[in-house]
Amino acid sequence: MTFKTGHQTGRIGIMAAMPEELQALLDVMPDESVERVAGREFWVGHLHGREVVAVLSRIGKVAAATTTTMLLSHYGVDQIIFTGVAGGLGDGVRVGDVVVADALVQHDMDASPLFPRFELPGLGVSTLSPPAAFTTMVRDTVAQVLSPAALASGGALADVHLASLNLGLPQVHQGLIISGDQFINAAQTCRELTQALPAALAVEMEGAAVAQVCHDFGVPYAVIRTISDRADDDAHIDFPRFIHAVARHYSLAIVEALLQRG
Repeated sequence: MTFKTGHQTGRIGIMAAMPEELQALLDVMPDESVERVAGREFWVGHLHGREVVAVLSRIGKVAAATTTTMLLSHYGVDQIIFTGVAGGLGDGVRVGDVVVADALVQHDMDASPLFPRFELPGLGVSTLSPPAAFTTMVRDTVAQVLSPAALASGGALADVHLASLNLGLPQVHQGLIISGDQFINAAQTCRELTQALPAALAVEMEGAAVAQVCHDFGVPYAVIRTISDRADDDAHIDFPRFIHAVARHYSLAIVEALLQRG
Protein backbone atom coordinates (compact mmCIF):
# COMPACT_ATOMS: atom_id res chain seq x y z
CA MET A 1 0.00 0.00 0.00
CA THR A 2 1.36 3.41 -0.93
CA PHE A 3 0.22 6.92 -0.22
CA LYS A 4 1.85 10.19 -1.15
CA THR A 5 1.20 13.25 0.95
CA GLY A 6 -0.17 16.03 -1.18
CA HIS A 7 -1.65 13.53 -3.65
CA GLN A 8 -5.15 14.65 -4.65
CA THR A 9 -7.38 11.64 -4.22
CA GLY A 10 -10.66 11.05 -5.95
CA ARG A 11 -13.80 10.13 -4.06
CA ILE A 12 -13.46 10.06 -0.27
CA GLY A 13 -15.49 7.86 2.06
CA ILE A 14 -16.47 9.42 5.37
CA MET A 15 -17.74 7.06 8.04
CA ALA A 16 -19.39 8.47 11.14
CA ALA A 17 -20.04 6.35 14.20
CA MET A 18 -22.83 8.53 15.59
CA PRO A 19 -25.95 9.91 13.84
CA GLU A 20 -25.21 13.37 15.27
CA GLU A 21 -21.79 13.36 13.57
CA LEU A 22 -23.28 12.33 10.24
CA GLN A 23 -25.99 14.99 10.46
CA ALA A 24 -23.44 17.70 11.23
CA LEU A 25 -21.64 16.72 8.03
CA LEU A 26 -24.81 16.57 5.93
CA ASP A 27 -25.81 20.02 7.14
CA VAL A 28 -22.80 21.56 5.37
CA MET A 29 -22.85 19.44 2.19
CA PRO A 30 -24.46 21.61 -0.50
CA ASP A 31 -25.66 18.88 -2.87
CA GLU A 32 -25.97 15.61 -0.97
CA SER A 33 -28.33 12.94 -2.27
CA VAL A 34 -29.14 9.66 -0.58
CA GLU A 35 -28.74 6.20 -2.08
CA ARG A 36 -29.90 3.07 -0.29
CA VAL A 37 -27.58 0.11 -0.73
CA ALA A 38 -27.21 -3.01 1.42
CA GLY A 39 -29.74 -1.66 3.89
CA ARG A 40 -27.70 1.50 4.44
CA GLU A 41 -28.10 5.13 3.46
CA PHE A 42 -25.08 6.50 1.60
CA TRP A 43 -25.02 10.27 1.10
CA VAL A 44 -23.24 11.24 -2.11
CA GLY A 45 -22.17 14.80 -2.78
CA HIS A 46 -19.39 17.34 -2.42
CA LEU A 47 -17.74 19.24 0.41
CA HIS A 48 -15.01 21.85 -0.03
CA GLY A 49 -14.75 20.87 -3.67
CA ARG A 50 -14.13 17.20 -2.90
CA GLU A 51 -16.37 14.33 -3.94
CA VAL A 52 -17.48 12.49 -0.81
CA VAL A 53 -19.70 9.61 0.24
CA ALA A 54 -20.86 9.84 3.86
CA VAL A 55 -22.45 7.01 5.83
CA LEU A 56 -23.05 5.70 9.32
CA SER A 57 -20.66 2.88 10.10
CA ARG A 58 -23.25 1.00 12.18
CA ILE A 59 -22.22 -0.61 15.44
CA GLY A 60 -19.88 -3.58 15.71
CA LYS A 61 -17.13 -5.08 13.60
CA VAL A 62 -19.24 -7.00 11.08
CA ALA A 63 -21.56 -4.06 10.42
CA ALA A 64 -18.62 -1.67 10.03
CA ALA A 65 -16.82 -4.11 7.74
CA THR A 66 -19.89 -4.36 5.50
CA THR A 67 -20.19 -0.57 5.34
CA THR A 68 -16.50 -0.22 4.51
CA THR A 69 -16.71 -2.88 1.81
CA MET A 70 -19.62 -1.06 0.16
CA LEU A 71 -17.71 2.23 0.18
CA LEU A 72 -14.76 0.55 -1.50
CA SER A 73 -16.42 -1.86 -3.91
CA HIS A 74 -19.67 -0.08 -4.81
CA TYR A 75 -18.60 3.56 -4.55
CA GLY A 76 -14.92 3.17 -5.38
CA VAL A 77 -13.59 5.56 -2.75
CA ASP A 78 -9.84 6.16 -2.71
CA GLN A 79 -9.53 6.68 1.04
CA ILE A 80 -11.68 6.45 4.16
CA ILE A 81 -11.92 8.82 7.12
CA PHE A 82 -13.66 7.30 10.13
CA THR A 83 -14.63 9.45 13.11
CA GLY A 84 -16.44 8.60 16.32
CA VAL A 85 -16.11 8.31 20.07
CA ALA A 86 -14.24 5.78 22.18
CA GLY A 87 -13.34 4.88 25.73
CA GLY A 88 -9.96 6.00 26.96
CA LEU A 89 -7.48 3.40 28.23
CA GLY A 90 -3.98 4.84 28.13
CA ASP A 91 -2.43 6.92 30.88
CA GLY A 92 -3.05 10.60 30.22
CA VAL A 93 -5.85 9.95 27.73
CA ARG A 94 -8.67 12.07 29.13
CA VAL A 95 -12.29 12.69 28.30
CA GLY A 96 -12.36 15.22 25.47
CA ASP A 97 -8.99 14.18 24.03
CA VAL A 98 -8.67 12.80 20.51
CA VAL A 99 -6.76 9.67 19.48
CA VAL A 100 -5.49 9.15 15.93
CA ALA A 101 -4.80 5.47 15.27
CA ASP A 102 -1.42 4.44 13.94
CA ALA A 103 -2.20 0.80 14.77
CA LEU A 104 -5.37 -1.22 15.35
CA VAL A 105 -6.01 -4.59 16.96
CA GLN A 106 -9.15 -6.70 17.40
CA HIS A 107 -8.98 -7.33 21.13
CA ASP A 108 -11.56 -10.11 20.94
CA MET A 109 -9.82 -12.05 18.16
CA ASP A 110 -8.63 -15.32 19.68
CA ALA A 111 -8.23 -18.38 17.47
CA SER A 112 -5.78 -20.05 19.83
CA PRO A 113 -4.31 -22.61 19.96
CA LEU A 114 -4.43 -22.65 16.16
CA PHE A 115 -3.07 -19.09 16.04
CA PRO A 116 -1.61 -16.76 18.65
CA ARG A 117 -4.11 -14.58 20.49
CA PHE A 118 -5.03 -11.43 18.51
CA GLU A 119 -3.50 -12.76 15.27
CA LEU A 120 -5.72 -12.41 12.19
CA PRO A 121 -5.89 -15.87 10.61
CA GLY A 122 -4.64 -15.77 7.03
CA LEU A 123 -2.82 -12.48 7.47
CA GLY A 124 -0.21 -13.60 9.98
CA VAL A 125 -0.35 -10.32 11.92
CA SER A 126 -2.32 -9.01 14.87
CA THR A 127 -1.79 -5.30 14.24
CA LEU A 128 -2.83 -3.35 11.17
CA SER A 129 -1.56 0.16 10.48
CA PRO A 130 -2.60 2.87 8.03
CA PRO A 131 0.14 4.40 5.86
CA ALA A 132 2.58 6.27 8.09
CA ALA A 133 2.69 9.42 5.95
CA PHE A 134 -1.09 9.56 5.86
CA THR A 135 -1.30 9.11 9.63
CA THR A 136 1.22 11.90 10.19
CA MET A 137 -0.79 14.25 7.98
CA VAL A 138 -4.00 13.37 9.80
CA ARG A 139 -2.45 13.79 13.26
CA ASP A 140 -0.94 17.15 12.34
CA THR A 141 -4.26 18.34 10.93
CA VAL A 142 -6.18 17.25 14.03
CA ALA A 143 -3.63 18.96 16.26
CA GLN A 144 -4.00 22.17 14.28
CA VAL A 145 -7.81 22.05 14.37
CA LEU A 146 -7.85 21.50 18.15
CA SER A 147 -4.99 23.80 19.07
CA PRO A 148 -5.64 26.32 21.87
CA ALA A 149 -5.39 29.14 19.36
CA ALA A 150 -7.97 27.55 17.05
CA LEU A 151 -10.37 26.86 19.91
CA ALA A 152 -9.98 30.39 21.25
CA SER A 153 -10.65 31.95 17.86
CA GLY A 154 -14.13 30.50 17.61
CA GLY A 155 -14.74 29.71 13.98
CA ALA A 156 -15.78 26.13 13.30
CA LEU A 157 -15.60 25.28 17.02
CA ALA A 158 -17.32 28.39 18.33
CA ASP A 159 -20.14 26.30 19.80
CA VAL A 160 -17.82 24.10 21.86
CA HIS A 161 -17.87 25.19 25.51
CA LEU A 162 -15.47 22.90 27.36
CA ALA A 163 -15.72 24.68 30.69
CA SER A 164 -19.44 23.96 30.92
CA LEU A 165 -18.60 20.25 30.88
CA ASN A 166 -15.61 20.64 33.22
CA LEU A 167 -13.26 19.63 30.42
CA GLY A 168 -9.79 20.98 29.79
CA LEU A 169 -8.24 21.74 26.41
CA PRO A 170 -8.06 18.59 24.28
CA GLN A 171 -4.82 16.74 23.74
CA VAL A 172 -4.15 14.83 20.53
CA HIS A 173 -2.66 11.36 20.90
CA GLN A 174 -1.33 8.96 18.28
CA GLY A 175 -1.16 5.24 18.94
CA LEU A 176 -2.97 1.94 19.27
CA ILE A 177 -6.76 1.73 19.18
CA ILE A 178 -8.34 -1.62 19.97
CA SER A 179 -11.74 -2.85 18.79
CA GLY A 180 -14.14 -5.59 19.77
CA ASP A 181 -17.81 -6.54 19.78
CA GLN A 182 -18.21 -5.58 23.39
CA PHE A 183 -19.14 -2.28 25.04
CA ILE A 184 -16.45 -1.74 27.68
CA ASN A 185 -17.68 -0.06 30.86
CA ALA A 186 -16.08 -2.00 33.72
CA ALA A 187 -12.80 -1.21 35.44
CA GLN A 188 -11.84 -4.89 35.66
CA THR A 189 -12.28 -5.34 31.92
CA CYS A 190 -10.16 -2.25 31.31
CA ARG A 191 -7.41 -3.69 33.48
CA GLU A 192 -7.52 -6.98 31.60
CA LEU A 193 -7.31 -5.21 28.25
CA THR A 194 -4.41 -3.00 29.26
CA GLN A 195 -2.56 -5.96 30.71
CA ALA A 196 -2.95 -7.86 27.44
CA LEU A 197 -2.39 -4.80 25.20
CA PRO A 198 -0.44 -2.26 27.28
CA ALA A 199 0.05 0.15 24.37
CA ALA A 200 -3.69 0.61 23.85
CA LEU A 201 -4.85 4.23 24.13
CA ALA A 202 -8.55 3.74 23.38
CA VAL A 203 -11.17 1.03 22.91
CA GLU A 204 -14.18 1.00 20.60
CA MET A 205 -16.20 -1.41 18.44
CA GLU A 206 -15.39 -0.82 14.76
CA GLY A 207 -12.00 0.65 13.86
CA ALA A 208 -9.96 -2.52 13.52
CA ALA A 209 -12.58 -4.04 11.24
CA VAL A 210 -12.43 -0.96 9.01
CA ALA A 211 -8.65 -1.32 9.03
CA GLN A 212 -8.80 -4.97 7.93
CA VAL A 213 -11.08 -4.25 4.97
CA CYS A 214 -8.97 -1.25 3.89
CA HIS A 215 -5.85 -3.40 4.23
CA ASP A 216 -7.37 -6.03 1.95
CA PHE A 217 -8.30 -3.40 -0.66
CA GLY A 218 -5.00 -1.51 -0.33
CA VAL A 219 -6.74 1.79 0.47
CA PRO A 220 -5.47 4.37 2.99
CA TYR A 221 -7.65 5.12 5.98
CA ALA A 222 -7.77 7.15 9.16
CA VAL A 223 -9.48 6.20 12.41
CA ILE A 224 -10.00 9.25 14.64
CA ARG A 225 -11.70 8.87 18.01
CA THR A 226 -12.82 11.48 20.52
CA ILE A 227 -12.66 10.14 24.08
CA SER A 228 -16.13 10.24 25.63
CA ASP A 229 -15.37 8.27 28.80
CA ARG A 230 -12.67 6.22 30.48
CA ALA A 231 -14.35 2.88 29.61
CA ASP A 232 -14.67 2.00 33.30
CA ASP A 233 -17.30 2.11 36.03
CA ASP A 234 -17.32 5.90 36.36
CA ALA A 235 -19.56 8.06 34.19
CA HIS A 236 -17.66 11.30 33.76
CA ILE A 237 -20.27 13.34 31.91
CA ASP A 238 -23.65 12.90 30.30
CA PHE A 239 -22.99 10.99 27.05
CA PRO A 240 -25.70 12.55 24.83
CA ARG A 241 -24.69 16.00 26.03
CA PHE A 242 -21.03 15.26 25.24
CA ILE A 243 -21.90 14.12 21.71
CA HIS A 244 -24.02 17.20 21.09
CA ALA A 245 -21.71 19.73 22.74
CA VAL A 246 -18.27 18.39 21.80
CA ALA A 247 -17.87 15.26 19.69
CA ARG A 248 -19.96 16.21 16.68
CA HIS A 249 -18.24 19.60 16.44
CA TYR A 250 -14.78 18.03 16.63
CA SER A 251 -15.71 15.45 14.02
CA LEU A 252 -16.99 18.02 11.53
CA ALA A 253 -14.09 20.42 12.02
CA ILE A 254 -11.55 17.61 11.58
CA VAL A 255 -13.20 16.21 8.46
CA GLU A 256 -13.50 19.66 6.88
CA ALA A 257 -9.85 20.42 7.60
CA LEU A 258 -8.73 17.10 6.10
CA LEU A 259 -10.77 17.72 2.96
CA GLN A 260 -9.38 21.25 2.60
CA ARG A 261 -5.85 19.99 3.06
CA GLY A 262 -6.20 17.59 0.17
